[in-house]
Amino acid sequence: MSAPKERLNRLVLFASIYFVEGAMLTFFTAFNVLYLRSFELPFSLIGIAGGIAMIPFVLKILIGLLSDRVNLFKLGHRKPYIILGLVLQTVAFLLFPMVNPAEQFGLYLVLMICAALGMSTYDTTTDGLSIDTTPEEDRGLVQGLMVGGRALSSVLIAALMGFFAERGEWSLIFYVIAGIGLLTIMIAMPVQEKKERAPELQFSKAAYSAFKNKSFLLFLALGVIYPLALYSTQGMVSAFLNEGMGITLSVVGMYTAVFGVGTMVGAVVGGPLMKKFGERNSVLAALLITAAVTYILAITPSAGLMWAIIFLFGLAFGYYETVYFAMGMDFSDPRIAAFMFSVIMAVGNLGIVLGAPLAGGLVENMGFRPMFAIFATIHLIALPIVFAIFRTRKKVAEV
Repeated sequence: MSAPKERLNRLVLFASIYFVEGAMLTFFTAFNVLYLRSFELPFSLIGIAGGIAMIPFVLKILIGLLSDRVNLFKLGHRKPYIILGLVLQTVAFLLFPMVNPAEQFGLYLVLMICAALGMSTYDTTTDGLSIDTTPEEDRGLVQGLMVGGRALSSVLIAALMGFFAERGEWSLIFYVIAGIGLLTIMIAMPVQEKKERAPELQFSKAAYSAFKNKSFLLFLALGVIYPLALYSTQGMVSAFLNEGMGITLSVVGMYTAVFGVGTMVGAVVGGPLMKKFGERNSVLAALLITAAVTYILAITPSAGLMWAIIFLFGLAFGYYETVYFAMGMDFSDPRIAAFMFSVIMAVGNLGIVLGAPLAGGLVENMGFRPMFAIFATIHLIALPIVFAIFRTRKKVAEV
């Protein structure tokens, strides 16, 4: 297969992987709360369950380490793991309609964990494949495709989910996500991966010295704070629209689609803007814009204005994600690429694990709007960390 065709296949795979990931995340971040509330489960229990279901994402560092070191079935270090993860997630979504969360909450939670484990597996190893095969000048493009593919999924799937949810046809939502998973498996099949890695990509214990880098450790600290505030806000927006503003589920689906459009725009502009203005200015802008939009979310009085705010929130989300993950690719040593990037992602997922029950507790005790204001303030708290990251990176470069 020619090099251009191989590159095209990989780019299509990256976008497709994040498309199916976007479908799953759209359900778990926007509709899972609504689905479980339809069974009259309390927000506090839903928040705790959401935190528990995120545990596989925190443990994904083990998947990254395994992928870097073990050539699975002699078929490669990335592709077989990607397919295995897609299969696990797809099977979980095929089984969801058979479980009643009110009567079998434990079993529902087990399926949530299995779906999360499948996603963490293909997500981690896809990130590893992208670092293995993407030259530095294409990293903004790749992250834009990934974040954009996930956002496109939100646009196309969210409205469909809202339509089905309004009619109580939740099982169709699960089957749609399973069907997208099957299609992605077929897209992954023709992608080629070298059975043996190049010498500069082979695992080496010496690469672990990267974890002594102060700027990298500060980057990990940022990676806890930003998703804690960002994803916790996103996860409660749909419930706020439905229960706080009285918007029907089908319209909530349209709002979620608008969020996805904003995320796509943020992803598309994120790479070029980062290339033009640099990583430091891009991260600072992402933090400030996200904090401002989240504050506005807390005070917006009407459903009509909320259309624009949800779009801006999506734009901030996509821009932040693209810039942050492109930085993560730069920090990752190619010899332990999947492991290092999985550490970056796992630390971020730890923030989500901490944020999900916190969001549920804040809503239960204070309401939606104070919760949004608190998470907006958390974004601002991260500003000194950003300055410290680039200050220490500059000192290392000068040495």
